[in-house]
Amino acid sequence: MQTSTTSTAEAPPTRTGGSLDRFFRISERGSTYSREIRGGFATFFTMAYILVLNPIILGSAKDKFGDQLDPAQLATATALVAAVMTLIMGVGGNLPLALAAGLGINAIVAVQVAPLMAWDDAMGIIVIEGLLICVLVMTGLREAVMHAIPQPLKQAISVGIGLFIAFIGFVDAGFVTRIPDAAKTTVPVQLGTGTLTGWPMLVFCLGVLVTVVLLARKVKGAILISIVLMTIVAVIVNEFAKVKTWGLTSPSLPDKPVSAPDFGLLGNFDLLGAFGQVSVLTVVLLVFTLILSDFFDTMGTVVGVTAEAGLLDERGQVPGLGRVLLIDGAAAVAGGASASSSATTYIESAAGVGEGARTGFANLITGGLFAFALFLTPVMTIVPLQAASPALVAVGFLMMTQVRHIDWDRYELAIPAFLTIVVMPFTYSITNGIGAGFVAYVIIKACLGKAREVHWLLWGTAVLFLVYFAIDPLEQVLGIK
Repeated sequence: MQTSTTSTAEAPPTRTGGSLDRFFRISERGSTYSREIRGGFATFFTMAYILVLNPIILGSAKDKFGDQLDPAQLATATALVAAVMTLIMGVGGNLPLALAAGLGINAIVAVQVAPLMAWDDAMGIIVIEGLLICVLVMTGLREAVMHAIPQPLKQAISVGIGLFIAFIGFVDAGFVTRIPDAAKTTVPVQLGTGTLTGWPMLVFCLGVLVTVVLLARKVKGAILISIVLMTIVAVIVNEFAKVKTWGLTSPSLPDKPVSAPDFGLLGNFDLLGAFGQVSVLTVVLLVFTLILSDFFDTMGTVVGVTAEAGLLDERGQVPGLGRVLLIDGAAAVAGGASASSSATTYIESAAGVGEGARTGFANLITGGLFAFALFLTPVMTIVPLQAASPALVAVGFLMMTQVRHIDWDRYELAIPAFLTIVVMPFTYSITNGIGAGFVAYVIIKACLGKAREVHWLLWGTAVLFLVYFAIDPLEQVLGIK
C-alpha cells in the first residue's frame, strides 16, 4: 500500500469506538473526526464554484429551438444533486469522494448536444449515458478495466491529475491565462495578462505562500486555514478597494443571505426524445463520447484520490470499487433527470484528502454544505477562486510526490506513464491523458513482441480511445458534419 503525503503531523489516533467510528472505519484508517470534518469543509470550498459555473455554462447556451435554461433553477438542481450524491457516496462507498455536475461534460451538453435538439431531449441522452454506465458496472466490465491497468499507469494517472489540478488552480485564479490572439505567437498561455496585476492576483499569490508555509510547518488544517484566511482577506480587500474583476464569484457580503430554492427543472428530461430530432447514429456517437469522458474521468479521479489517501490495497486496488462506480453512474442519471447535466466524482476531493479525510464521513460534511447551499447560495459562494485555488496548487504538489514510485528505467512502462502525466494538463483533460497512456502502452508492448502481456480489456479500451481521438474525422466521413 502506498503511503499518503498529507498536510498533517498528528500522532496516530486511538480508537474512540462508537457506531459512527465503526461504520466509517475512521480509527481503522488512521483518521479522526476533526480530520474528516476539516476535509469535508476543504472539499466543499474548492468545488463550490460549480454552483456558479454550471448555471453559467448551461444557462448561456440555447437549444435547437432557441430556448435557455433558468440559471436560478440550474443552481438549485446543481446543489441538490451534489448534496444527495455526495452523501450517498459517503454512506455507500465510504470514501472521501464528492460528486457534482461534471465540468467538460456540461460543456459538451451545452455546445455539442443541446444545439441539435430540445433541452429535455439533451438531458434524456445524459440519463441514457448514466444508465449504460450502471450496466457496465453491474456486469463487472467497468471494474475489470480498472483492475487490468498496470500499477505504474495508475501511479502516472495520479501524478498527471496532480499536475492537472495545479494547472486548474493557476488558471482559475488568473495566474495563467490564454493569450487573446494566440495565432500571432508561439506561446499559448501567459503569466496573468502578461504581468501579475490587481488585488485578486495578490490574494492568490499570498494564499499560495500561506498554504505552502503551513504545509512545510506541518500545521494541522493547513489547506482549510488558508482558504478561510484568504477569503477574509479578499472580503476586506473587496470592501475597501471596490474590485470589479474577481471572476465568477465575488467576496461581497450578500444583502440577503437566504434564498428560496427553485426546483422547476427536476424531471425535465425526455428519455427517447433525441431519436426524433437526430439520426440514431448521431445519438450513438453522442452517448459514446459522454460515456468515454465520464468513464475515464471518474476512473482517474477515484484512483488518484484514493492513492493519495493511502487507501489502495496491496494489489493497488480501490476498496469497494464496485459500489463507488455504481454510485458514480447513478449520479450521471440523477444529473440528467434534474436537467443539471451529468454529475461525476470531483478531483477537488483531493483537497479534503490533503486535510486528512480518509472515509465517507467527510462526505457528510461536504454533502451537508451543499444542502445548506440550497438556501444559502449567496453566502456559500462568497469564497472567490483566488482564495480557493491555492488549495488546488498545494494538492497538486501532494499528488505529484507519487512520481517517485514509477520505474523510469523500464521504457515500456515509463513512456506511457510520461504521456499520461503530461497530456492531462497540456490538453486540460483527464480522459485524454489516460487515452494517450493506454494507446502508447498497448502499441509499445505489441512492437516489443509482448502483446500477450497486455490484458484483453486494455486492447479493447485502446481501440475505443483511437475511435474517441478520431471522432471528428469519423463524423465527417459518415456525413454527420
